[in-house]
Amino acid sequence: MFANTHFAPVTPFKLDETDTIVLDLSASNTELSDAFNWDTATFDKWLKNTLVSHQKKAAIGGYLEKRGIYRRSEHFGSEVEARNIHLGIDIWAEAGTPIFAPYHGKIHSFQNNNNFGDYGPTIILEHTIEELTFYTLYGHLSLESLDGKTEGQTIEQGEQFADFGDFPINGDWSPHLHFQVILDLQGKKGDFFGVCEESQIEFYQKICPNSNFIIQSNLIK
Repeated sequence: MFANTHFAPVTPFKLDETDTIVLDLSASNTELSDAFNWDTATFDKWLKNTLVSHQKKAAIGGYLEKRGIYRRSEHFGSEVEARNIHLGIDIWAEAGTPIFAPYHGKIHSFQNNNNFGDYGPTIILEHTIEELTFYTLYGHLSLESLDGKTEGQTIEQGEQFADFGDFPINGDWSPHLHFQVILDLQGKKGDFFGVCEESQIEFYQKICPNSNFIIQSNLIK
């Protein structure tokens, strides 16, 4: 998708072996078999120790990953079929890490999705390339990232427009960016599913393609 389009880096560090490791949060990771019972501070300590032990600035991963950690929050459902398939790419790093627009566009919408386990402060940008309009969602931001924002506001490629939030403001997660490409917002504003039911993978994969075509990390397939 958009093979000839240049995208600016979303973060100030390299999303390759230089600065970053792949973080496996899948349900098959036995090291995290009890993570859904951890409080956020415990998870954050585990993550920071992991980065220090690997001498990296960030961790990345998550597209279509089946995760057990969402069981800690009723936001993802507990009846019939809970949502557990991650639709974006997560970049885990220090709170306050700046976020840059990968391509010029405008603010479609924004809001604070402040349910426990939700996105917290969220911004959705709207872009158009080759007459195709698509959207990029940025979740788990700082509350200050929403200050002064207006719908329709122009955001230039490479412009810093937000930063990583800290818990509990960011939905009560260890600091990270949830980055997701969306082709059809289904009429939503300031929010969109970042996790779906396993039975809905085929539908959501079509409208939320792997956002690595923008991030371009060689650590992500």
